[in-house]
Amino acid sequence: MHSIQTRLRHGALTACAAALALLAAGCSQASAGAQAGGCRDNGHWSEREQAAWLRTAVAFRGTADGADPSHEKASVVVRARHNGDVRVLCRPLAVQVEFWTLTATTTGTQTSFVMRYRLSTNGSRTRTVGFPAGLPTGQDGTCARVLVAAYAGAPPAEVELPTTTRDLAASGDADVRFGTERVGAYRLLPPQDSAQCDPDRPTTSPSPSGSTTWNIDHP
Repeated sequence: MHSIQTRLRHGALTACAAALALLAAGCSQASAGAQAGGCRDNGHWSEREQAAWLRTAVAFRGTADGADPSHEKASVVVRARHNGDVRVLCRPLAVQVEFWTLTATTTGTQTSFVMRYRLSTNGSRTRTVGFPAGLPTGQDGTCARVLVAAYAGAPPAEVELPTTTRDLAASGDADVRFGTERVGAYRLLPPQDSAQCDPDRPTTSPSPSGSTTWNIDHP
């Protein structure tokens, strides 16, 4: 009798172990399927792939010619995905939205850091970054413009910073170069005082009081 009970108990334990193994395997397969179908695997994306994804998500609002010369209502929008592969990213993407001022001087173009805003996105919701206050207006007699860019990853190294390939008065987006492939989108804004950027007008050195310094975490 004792032998029969032992065999029954052993059989029950074996069956239970087999059931647990099947359940674990099923859960594992379901989890893998949910991972593949529910989010987009970006764990091994290159810098170029990250920038390509970001490029389709970024929009600049209130920055067109004549829309708002003060840029008070301008913003950079990292939109939720609405076309193409709309799955959210399995790993949120670190994004930097950075602003610079570009000022024409007698020796070329001076680029100055204004503000950097850090955020994280996986494409599930829209994030909006407003333009900082105190951007140059050109009222001090200089030809000044604003450059804004959204890029993936860490802040840019010295060799990755933007440069212009043409005279600032005539430069457009295509004339801005970055030393990195991480930039998803950027915009060189038109001058707020176009008269100061007249190509026939002599350039002057920028006023020292025109620069603004922000902490990198300033929103």
